[in-house]
Amino acid sequence: MSAIPEVAPAPYREVTDVNGRVYRIGETDRSILGRPRAWMVWLPWFAMMGVSVFEYGYSSAESTLETAHGWTLTEAFWIASIWAVFQAGVAFPAGRLRETGVLPARTAMLAGALLSGLGLSAVAHFGNPFVVILGYSVLGGTGAGLVYATCINMVGKWYPDNKGARTGFVNGGFAYGTLPFIFVFSYWFHPGNFKLVLDLIAVFMVIVVGVCGMFFKDPPKSWWPQDVDPLNRGTTEDSARVAKRLAKNPPAKAQFTPMQAIRTGQLPLMWFALVCIGGVSLFGINFQVPFAKSLGFGPLVAASSAGVLAVVNGVGRAAVGWLSDTLGRKRTLTLVLVVAGVAQFGVLWSGQAHNEPLFLFFAFVNGFGGGAFYPLFAALVPDYFGENNNAQNYGLVYSAKLFGGVFGGGLAASVISAWGYTGGYSLAGGIAFLSAAITLFLRQPKPSHAQGAPAVQETAGGQAAQPSPAEASSG
Repeated sequence: MSAIPEVAPAPYREVTDVNGRVYRIGETDRSILGRPRAWMVWLPWFAMMGVSVFEYGYSSAESTLETAHGWTLTEAFWIASIWAVFQAGVAFPAGRLRETGVLPARTAMLAGALLSGLGLSAVAHFGNPFVVILGYSVLGGTGAGLVYATCINMVGKWYPDNKGARTGFVNGGFAYGTLPFIFVFSYWFHPGNFKLVLDLIAVFMVIVVGVCGMFFKDPPKSWWPQDVDPLNRGTTEDSARVAKRLAKNPPAKAQFTPMQAIRTGQLPLMWFALVCIGGVSLFGINFQVPFAKSLGFGPLVAASSAGVLAVVNGVGRAAVGWLSDTLGRKRTLTLVLVVAGVAQFGVLWSGQAHNEPLFLFFAFVNGFGGGAFYPLFAALVPDYFGENNNAQNYGLVYSAKLFGGVFGGGLAASVISAWGYTGGYSLAGGIAFLSAAITLFLRQPKPSHAQGAPAVQETAGGQAAQPSPAEASSG
Protein backbone atom coordinates (compact mmCIF):
# COMPACT_ATOMS: atom_id res chain seq x y z
CA MET A 1 0.00 0.00 0.00
CA SER A 2 1.46 3.33 -1.04
CA ALA A 3 2.24 5.90 1.66
CA ILE A 4 1.41 8.71 -0.77
CA PRO A 5 -2.17 8.53 -2.08
CA GLU A 6 -2.66 9.09 -5.79
CA VAL A 7 -4.50 12.33 -6.53
CA ALA A 8 -5.86 13.66 -9.81
CA PRO A 9 -4.04 16.67 -11.33
CA ALA A 10 -5.75 19.96 -10.49
CA PRO A 11 -6.01 22.99 -12.80
CA TYR A 12 -3.51 25.73 -12.07
CA ARG A 13 -2.39 29.13 -13.31
CA GLU A 14 1.09 30.58 -13.66
CA VAL A 15 1.37 34.22 -12.59
CA THR A 16 4.47 36.26 -13.42
CA ASP A 17 5.39 39.29 -11.30
CA VAL A 18 7.27 42.44 -12.30
CA ASN A 19 10.63 40.73 -11.75
CA GLY A 20 9.74 37.85 -14.06
CA ARG A 21 9.31 35.32 -11.26
CA VAL A 22 6.66 32.68 -11.95
CA TYR A 23 4.18 31.51 -9.30
CA ARG A 24 2.13 28.36 -9.89
CA ILE A 25 -1.23 28.88 -8.16
CA GLY A 26 -4.60 27.14 -8.00
CA GLU A 27 -3.55 23.75 -6.59
CA THR A 28 -4.24 23.05 -2.94
CA ASP A 29 -1.90 21.08 -0.72
CA ARG A 30 -4.55 18.33 -0.49
CA SER A 31 -4.82 18.09 -4.28
CA ILE A 32 -1.07 17.38 -4.45
CA LEU A 33 -0.41 15.42 -1.25
CA GLY A 34 -3.81 14.00 -0.46
CA ARG A 35 -3.44 15.54 3.02
CA PRO A 36 -2.66 18.98 4.56
CA ARG A 37 0.80 20.40 4.01
CA ALA A 38 1.25 20.47 7.81
CA TRP A 39 2.31 16.84 7.40
CA MET A 40 5.45 18.20 5.73
CA VAL A 41 6.28 19.97 8.99
CA TRP A 42 5.52 17.24 11.53
CA LEU A 43 7.14 14.36 9.66
CA PRO A 44 10.45 16.20 9.03
CA TRP A 45 10.42 17.28 12.69
CA PHE A 46 10.15 13.69 13.94
CA ALA A 47 12.85 12.55 11.49
CA MET A 48 15.21 15.32 12.59
CA MET A 49 14.81 14.26 16.21
CA GLY A 50 15.58 10.72 15.12
CA VAL A 51 19.09 11.59 13.88
CA SER A 52 19.86 14.30 16.45
CA VAL A 53 21.88 11.94 18.66
CA PHE A 54 24.84 12.12 16.24
CA GLU A 55 25.75 15.76 16.72
CA TYR A 56 24.38 16.67 20.13
CA GLY A 57 24.89 13.37 21.91
CA TYR A 58 28.46 12.57 20.90
CA SER A 59 30.20 14.77 23.47
CA SER A 60 28.25 13.09 26.28
CA ALA A 61 29.25 9.62 25.02
CA GLU A 62 32.83 10.57 24.17
CA SER A 63 34.52 9.77 27.51
CA THR A 64 33.03 6.26 27.64
CA LEU A 65 34.05 5.62 24.03
CA GLU A 66 37.58 6.82 24.82
CA THR A 67 37.81 4.35 27.70
CA ALA A 68 36.25 1.45 25.80
CA HIS A 69 38.27 1.91 22.61
CA GLY A 70 41.47 3.44 24.02
CA TRP A 71 41.16 6.67 22.03
CA THR A 72 42.83 9.96 22.83
CA LEU A 73 40.77 13.18 23.08
CA THR A 74 42.12 14.33 19.70
CA GLU A 75 41.23 11.01 18.00
CA ALA A 76 37.73 11.12 19.45
CA PHE A 77 37.04 14.60 18.14
CA TRP A 78 38.60 14.04 14.74
CA ILE A 79 35.97 11.31 14.33
CA ALA A 80 33.29 13.90 15.15
CA SER A 81 34.90 16.46 12.84
CA ILE A 82 34.95 14.12 9.85
CA TRP A 83 31.35 13.17 10.59
CA ALA A 84 30.44 16.87 10.29
CA VAL A 85 32.35 17.07 6.99
CA PHE A 86 30.25 14.33 5.42
CA GLN A 87 27.01 15.43 7.08
CA ALA A 88 27.39 18.87 5.51
CA GLY A 89 29.19 17.83 2.33
CA VAL A 90 26.41 15.55 1.07
CA ALA A 91 23.86 18.40 1.03
CA PHE A 92 24.78 19.87 -2.37
CA PRO A 93 25.22 16.65 -4.42
CA ALA A 94 22.07 15.21 -2.85
CA GLY A 95 20.24 18.46 -3.57
CA ARG A 96 21.31 18.36 -7.20
CA LEU A 97 20.09 14.78 -7.56
CA ARG A 98 16.80 15.74 -5.91
CA GLU A 99 16.19 18.76 -8.15
CA THR A 100 16.90 16.75 -11.30
CA GLY A 101 14.53 13.97 -10.21
CA VAL A 102 17.20 11.29 -9.84
CA LEU A 103 16.85 11.06 -6.04
CA PRO A 104 13.22 11.46 -4.86
CA ALA A 105 12.74 12.75 -1.34
CA ARG A 106 11.36 9.42 -0.14
CA THR A 107 14.41 7.54 -1.46
CA ALA A 108 16.78 10.07 0.12
CA MET A 109 15.12 9.60 3.51
CA LEU A 110 15.17 5.79 3.37
CA ALA A 111 18.84 5.79 2.36
CA GLY A 112 19.59 8.28 5.12
CA ALA A 113 17.85 6.09 7.70
CA LEU A 114 19.83 2.98 6.73
CA LEU A 115 23.22 4.74 6.57
CA SER A 116 22.62 6.50 9.89
CA GLY A 117 21.85 3.21 11.62
CA LEU A 118 24.94 1.55 10.17
CA GLY A 119 27.10 4.49 11.22
CA LEU A 120 25.97 4.41 14.84
CA SER A 121 26.48 0.65 15.06
CA ALA A 122 29.99 1.05 13.66
CA VAL A 123 31.15 3.19 16.60
CA ALA A 124 29.84 0.48 18.93
CA HIS A 125 31.52 -2.53 17.36
CA PHE A 126 34.84 -1.20 16.05
CA GLY A 127 37.65 0.42 18.03
CA ASN A 128 40.13 1.19 15.26
CA PRO A 129 39.79 4.95 14.62
CA PHE A 130 40.19 4.55 10.85
CA VAL A 131 37.45 1.91 10.66
CA VAL A 132 35.20 4.07 12.85
CA ILE A 133 35.82 7.02 10.56
CA LEU A 134 34.65 4.93 7.59
CA GLY A 135 31.58 3.71 9.45
CA TYR A 136 30.47 6.43 11.85
CA SER A 137 31.92 9.49 10.09
CA VAL A 138 31.48 8.61 6.41
CA LEU A 139 28.37 6.39 6.41
CA GLY A 140 26.72 7.95 9.46
CA GLY A 141 27.57 11.49 8.38
CA THR A 142 26.24 10.90 4.87
CA GLY A 143 23.04 9.36 6.24
CA ALA A 144 22.40 12.15 8.74
CA GLY A 145 23.18 14.72 6.05
CA LEU A 146 20.63 13.20 3.68
CA VAL A 147 17.97 13.33 6.38
CA TYR A 148 18.84 16.87 7.50
CA ALA A 149 18.99 18.42 4.02
CA THR A 150 15.84 16.66 2.80
CA CYS A 151 13.81 17.70 5.85
CA ILE A 152 14.87 21.35 5.75
CA ASN A 153 14.27 21.71 2.01
CA MET A 154 10.92 19.97 2.26
CA VAL A 155 9.61 22.61 4.66
CA GLY A 156 10.88 25.49 2.51
CA LYS A 157 9.18 24.10 -0.58
CA TRP A 158 5.79 23.61 1.10
CA TYR A 159 5.82 26.95 2.97
CA PRO A 160 7.26 29.56 0.58
CA ASP A 161 4.89 32.10 2.14
CA ASN A 162 5.81 31.46 5.79
CA LYS A 163 9.04 29.53 5.99
CA GLY A 164 10.73 31.16 8.98
CA ALA A 165 8.77 29.76 11.92
CA ARG A 166 8.26 26.33 10.39
CA THR A 167 11.85 25.91 9.25
CA GLY A 168 12.98 26.89 12.74
CA PHE A 169 10.58 24.42 14.33
CA VAL A 170 11.80 21.51 12.20
CA ASN A 171 15.43 22.52 12.59
CA GLY A 172 15.00 22.61 16.36
CA GLY A 173 14.25 18.90 16.45
CA PHE A 174 17.86 18.26 15.41
CA ALA A 175 18.99 19.68 18.76
CA TYR A 176 16.53 18.96 21.57
CA GLY A 177 15.62 15.54 20.17
CA THR A 178 18.83 14.22 21.69
CA LEU A 179 17.96 15.27 25.26
CA PRO A 180 16.96 11.77 26.50
CA PHE A 181 20.15 10.31 25.04
CA ILE A 182 22.35 12.90 26.75
CA PHE A 183 21.17 11.68 30.15
CA VAL A 184 21.44 8.04 29.04
CA PHE A 185 25.05 8.66 28.00
CA SER A 186 25.82 10.53 31.22
CA TYR A 187 24.30 8.03 33.71
CA TRP A 188 23.67 4.60 32.13
CA PHE A 189 26.34 4.36 29.45
CA HIS A 190 29.57 2.57 30.36
CA PRO A 191 32.11 0.17 28.81
CA GLY A 192 30.04 -2.81 29.94
CA ASN A 193 26.86 -1.93 28.01
CA PHE A 194 27.80 0.67 25.40
CA LYS A 195 27.42 -1.72 22.44
CA LEU A 196 23.86 -2.69 23.39
CA VAL A 197 22.84 0.94 24.04
CA LEU A 198 24.19 2.17 20.71
CA ASP A 199 22.64 -0.73 18.77
CA LEU A 200 19.22 -0.05 20.31
CA ILE A 201 19.48 3.65 19.44
CA ALA A 202 20.50 2.72 15.87
CA VAL A 203 17.41 0.52 15.44
CA PHE A 204 15.19 3.26 16.85
CA MET A 205 16.73 5.75 14.42
CA VAL A 206 16.19 3.56 11.36
CA ILE A 207 12.54 2.94 12.23
CA VAL A 208 11.63 6.57 13.02
CA VAL A 209 13.38 8.12 10.03
CA GLY A 210 12.31 5.37 7.63
CA VAL A 211 8.61 5.56 8.55
CA CYS A 212 8.58 9.36 8.30
CA GLY A 213 10.40 9.29 4.97
CA MET A 214 7.78 7.02 3.39
CA PHE A 215 5.34 9.96 3.33
CA PHE A 216 7.68 12.61 1.86
CA LYS A 217 6.70 14.28 -1.41
CA ASP A 218 7.80 17.54 -3.07
CA PRO A 219 5.34 20.10 -4.47
CA PRO A 220 5.58 21.06 -8.16
CA LYS A 221 8.18 23.62 -9.20
CA SER A 222 7.13 27.24 -8.51
CA TRP A 223 4.13 26.07 -6.45
CA TRP A 224 2.48 28.76 -4.30
CA PRO A 225 -0.33 28.26 -1.74
CA GLN A 226 -3.79 28.74 -3.22
CA ASP A 227 -4.99 31.05 -0.41
CA VAL A 228 -2.09 33.54 -0.63
CA ASP A 229 -2.06 35.91 -3.61
CA PRO A 230 1.63 36.19 -4.68
CA LEU A 231 1.08 39.58 -6.33
CA ASN A 232 -1.14 41.29 -3.75
CA ARG A 233 0.67 39.55 -0.85
CA GLY A 234 -2.42 38.46 1.02
CA THR A 235 -5.89 36.94 1.13
CA THR A 236 -9.32 38.26 1.91
CA GLU A 237 -9.12 36.91 5.48
CA ASP A 238 -5.62 37.82 6.61
CA SER A 239 -4.16 40.08 3.94
CA ALA A 240 -2.71 42.56 6.44
CA ARG A 241 -0.85 39.91 8.40
CA VAL A 242 0.50 38.14 5.32
CA ALA A 243 1.45 41.42 3.65
CA LYS A 244 3.35 42.55 6.75
CA ARG A 245 5.26 39.27 6.98
CA LEU A 246 6.17 39.26 3.29
CA ALA A 247 7.17 42.93 3.44
CA LYS A 248 9.79 42.03 6.08
CA ASN A 249 10.96 38.99 4.11
CA PRO A 250 9.92 39.49 0.47
CA PRO A 251 10.02 36.42 -1.81
CA ALA A 252 13.07 36.12 -4.02
CA LYS A 253 12.96 38.28 -7.14
CA ALA A 254 13.81 35.30 -9.35
CA GLN A 255 14.52 31.56 -9.25
CA PHE A 256 18.33 31.51 -9.27
CA THR A 257 20.34 28.48 -10.36
CA PRO A 258 23.39 27.67 -8.23
CA MET A 259 25.79 29.39 -10.65
CA GLN A 260 23.56 32.47 -10.85
CA ALA A 261 23.36 32.57 -7.06
CA ILE A 262 27.15 32.36 -6.78
CA ARG A 263 27.62 35.17 -9.30
CA THR A 264 25.48 37.52 -7.22
CA GLY A 265 28.19 37.42 -4.55
CA GLN A 266 25.58 36.93 -1.85
CA LEU A 267 25.77 33.14 -1.71
CA PRO A 268 29.58 33.14 -1.15
CA LEU A 269 29.09 35.77 1.57
CA MET A 270 26.50 33.58 3.33
CA TRP A 271 28.83 30.61 2.95
CA PHE A 272 31.76 32.37 4.61
CA ALA A 273 29.60 33.64 7.47
CA LEU A 274 28.36 30.08 8.07
CA VAL A 275 31.92 28.70 7.98
CA CYS A 276 32.78 31.03 10.86
CA ILE A 277 29.74 30.52 13.06
CA GLY A 278 29.40 26.82 12.20
CA GLY A 279 32.86 26.17 13.63
CA VAL A 280 31.98 28.12 16.78
CA SER A 281 28.74 26.16 17.21
CA LEU A 282 30.42 22.77 16.87
CA PHE A 283 33.14 23.89 19.27
CA GLY A 284 30.51 24.58 21.91
CA ILE A 285 28.71 21.29 21.27
CA ASN A 286 31.90 19.23 21.37
CA PHE A 287 33.76 20.83 24.28
CA GLN A 288 31.25 22.20 26.78
CA VAL A 289 30.94 18.87 28.63
CA PRO A 290 34.73 18.18 28.64
CA PHE A 291 35.30 21.77 29.86
CA ALA A 292 32.79 21.27 32.69
CA LYS A 293 34.44 18.01 33.70
CA SER A 294 37.90 19.60 33.61
CA LEU A 295 36.65 22.19 36.11
CA GLY A 296 35.61 19.49 38.54
CA PHE A 297 31.87 19.98 38.01
CA GLY A 298 29.89 16.81 38.78
CA PRO A 299 28.13 14.64 36.19
CA LEU A 300 24.78 16.30 36.92
CA VAL A 301 26.13 19.75 36.02
CA ALA A 302 27.99 18.40 33.00
CA ALA A 303 24.94 16.51 31.72
CA SER A 304 22.60 19.38 32.57
CA SER A 305 24.80 21.88 30.74
CA ALA A 306 24.72 19.65 27.65
CA GLY A 307 20.97 19.15 28.05
CA VAL A 308 20.38 22.88 28.47
CA LEU A 309 22.52 23.57 25.40
CA ALA A 310 20.57 21.04 23.31
CA VAL A 311 17.11 22.11 24.46
CA VAL A 312 17.70 25.85 24.17
CA ASN A 313 19.53 25.30 20.90
CA GLY A 314 16.45 23.57 19.51
CA VAL A 315 13.78 25.78 21.05
CA GLY A 316 15.83 28.83 20.07
CA ARG A 317 15.74 27.74 16.43
CA ALA A 318 11.96 27.70 16.47
CA ALA A 319 11.78 31.02 18.35
CA VAL A 320 14.08 32.92 16.00
CA GLY A 321 12.26 31.48 13.00
CA TRP A 322 9.08 33.07 14.30
CA LEU A 323 10.93 36.28 15.26
CA SER A 324 12.48 36.57 11.81
CA ASP A 325 9.03 36.53 10.21
CA THR A 326 8.26 39.68 12.23
CA LEU A 327 11.62 41.42 12.62
CA GLY A 328 13.24 40.42 9.33
CA ARG A 329 15.53 37.49 8.53
CA LYS A 330 18.82 39.35 8.16
CA ARG A 331 18.40 41.55 11.24
CA THR A 332 17.51 38.51 13.37
CA LEU A 333 20.53 36.62 12.05
CA THR A 334 22.94 39.40 12.98
CA LEU A 335 21.46 39.59 16.48
CA VAL A 336 21.78 35.83 17.02
CA LEU A 337 25.44 35.82 15.95
CA VAL A 338 26.27 38.62 18.40
CA VAL A 339 24.63 36.59 21.18
CA ALA A 340 26.74 33.57 20.16
CA GLY A 341 29.91 35.62 20.53
CA VAL A 342 28.94 36.88 23.98
CA ALA A 343 28.08 33.33 25.06
CA GLN A 344 31.61 32.00 24.39
CA PHE A 345 33.16 34.50 26.78
CA GLY A 346 30.36 33.93 29.31
CA VAL A 347 30.92 30.16 29.44
CA LEU A 348 34.67 30.69 29.84
CA TRP A 349 34.33 33.34 32.57
CA SER A 350 31.70 31.48 34.62
CA GLY A 351 33.67 28.25 34.34
CA GLN A 352 36.91 29.84 35.49
CA ALA A 353 34.97 31.41 38.38
CA HIS A 354 33.69 27.89 39.28
CA ASN A 355 30.20 29.34 39.51
CA GLU A 356 27.87 26.47 38.58
CA PRO A 357 24.61 28.48 38.36
CA LEU A 358 26.26 31.07 36.07
CA PHE A 359 27.84 28.29 34.04
CA LEU A 360 24.41 26.77 33.43
CA PHE A 361 23.03 30.21 32.56
CA PHE A 362 25.70 30.79 29.93
CA ALA A 363 25.19 27.23 28.70
CA PHE A 364 21.61 28.41 28.13
CA VAL A 365 22.84 31.47 26.20
CA ASN A 366 25.36 29.38 24.28
CA GLY A 367 22.64 26.91 23.33
CA PHE A 368 20.53 29.72 21.90
CA GLY A 369 23.31 31.46 19.99
CA GLY A 370 24.99 28.24 18.90
CA GLY A 371 22.14 26.85 16.83
CA ALA A 372 19.51 29.51 16.15
CA PHE A 373 21.38 30.71 13.07
CA TYR A 374 20.85 27.45 11.13
CA PRO A 375 17.13 27.93 10.35
CA LEU A 376 17.80 31.59 9.56
CA PHE A 377 20.32 30.66 6.88
CA ALA A 378 17.93 27.91 5.70
CA ALA A 379 15.11 30.47 5.26
CA LEU A 380 17.34 33.25 3.95
CA VAL A 381 18.59 31.15 1.02
CA PRO A 382 15.13 30.71 -0.62
CA ASP A 383 14.28 34.31 0.38
CA TYR A 384 17.22 35.43 -1.77
CA PHE A 385 17.39 32.76 -4.48
CA GLY A 386 13.91 31.17 -4.71
CA GLU A 387 12.54 27.71 -3.93
CA ASN A 388 12.95 25.86 -7.23
CA ASN A 389 16.68 25.21 -6.78
CA ASN A 390 16.73 25.48 -3.01
CA ALA A 391 18.01 21.96 -2.43
CA GLN A 392 21.14 22.84 -4.40
CA ASN A 393 21.52 26.45 -3.27
CA TYR A 394 21.08 25.64 0.41
CA GLY A 395 23.30 22.61 -0.08
CA LEU A 396 26.07 24.95 -1.24
CA VAL A 397 25.62 27.28 1.74
CA TYR A 398 25.29 24.41 4.21
CA SER A 399 28.53 22.88 2.88
CA ALA A 400 30.23 25.62 4.91
CA LYS A 401 29.68 23.36 7.90
CA LEU A 402 32.18 21.00 6.25
CA PHE A 403 34.96 23.44 7.09
CA GLY A 404 33.35 24.56 10.31
CA GLY A 405 33.33 20.94 11.45
CA VAL A 406 37.09 20.70 11.05
CA PHE A 407 37.62 23.96 12.95
CA GLY A 408 35.13 23.09 15.70
CA GLY A 409 36.34 19.54 16.30
CA GLY A 410 39.82 18.23 15.51
CA LEU A 411 41.57 21.60 15.11
CA ALA A 412 39.82 22.95 18.20
CA ALA A 413 41.11 19.96 20.19
CA SER A 414 44.62 20.85 19.04
CA VAL A 415 44.10 24.51 20.01
CA ILE A 416 42.91 23.47 23.48
CA SER A 417 45.89 21.16 23.87
CA ALA A 418 48.21 24.08 23.04
CA TRP A 419 46.40 27.12 24.53
CA GLY A 420 43.96 25.58 26.97
CA TYR A 421 40.24 26.31 27.18
CA THR A 422 40.93 30.02 27.65
CA GLY A 423 42.51 30.24 24.21
CA GLY A 424 39.84 28.05 22.62
CA TYR A 425 36.83 29.97 23.96
CA SER A 426 38.44 33.38 23.32
CA LEU A 427 39.14 32.46 19.70
CA ALA A 428 35.60 31.11 19.27
CA GLY A 429 34.08 34.34 20.62
CA GLY A 430 36.11 36.50 18.25
CA ILE A 431 35.13 34.38 15.24
CA ALA A 432 31.43 34.62 16.18
CA PHE A 433 31.64 38.43 16.18
CA LEU A 434 33.36 38.30 12.76
CA SER A 435 30.46 36.23 11.41
CA ALA A 436 27.97 38.82 12.72
CA ALA A 437 29.88 41.59 10.96
CA ILE A 438 29.79 39.70 7.64
CA THR A 439 25.98 39.47 7.69
CA LEU A 440 25.71 43.27 7.64
CA PHE A 441 26.69 43.13 3.95
CA LEU A 442 23.93 40.72 2.87
CA ARG A 443 21.42 42.08 0.33
CA GLN A 444 18.62 40.37 -1.62
CA PRO A 445 19.92 40.06 -5.21
CA LYS A 446 18.06 41.33 -8.25
CA PRO A 447 17.56 39.23 -11.40
CA SER A 448 19.85 40.04 -14.30
CA HIS A 449 17.17 39.59 -16.99
CA ALA A 450 14.86 42.35 -18.24
CA GLN A 451 11.94 43.15 -15.97
CA GLY A 452 8.35 43.37 -17.15
CA ALA A 453 4.82 43.92 -15.93
CA PRO A 454 2.80 41.07 -14.45
CA ALA A 455 1.33 38.56 -16.86
CA VAL A 456 -0.95 35.56 -16.33
CA GLN A 457 -0.82 32.27 -18.17
CA GLU A 458 -3.82 29.96 -17.73
CA THR A 459 -3.26 26.23 -17.42
CA ALA A 460 -5.57 23.26 -17.06
CA GLY A 461 -4.45 19.95 -15.64
CA GLY A 462 -0.82 20.81 -16.19
CA GLN A 463 -1.17 21.95 -19.83
CA ALA A 464 0.11 25.51 -20.12
CA ALA A 465 -1.49 27.89 -22.63
CA GLN A 466 0.50 30.46 -24.58
CA PRO A 467 0.04 34.11 -23.49
CA SER A 468 -2.14 36.28 -25.66
CA PRO A 469 -0.49 38.99 -27.84
CA ALA A 470 -1.76 41.59 -25.35
CA GLU A 471 -0.11 39.72 -22.49
CA ALA A 472 3.06 39.15 -24.41
CA SER A 473 3.40 42.88 -25.17
CA SER A 474 2.20 44.14 -21.82
CA GLY A 475 5.76 44.72 -20.53
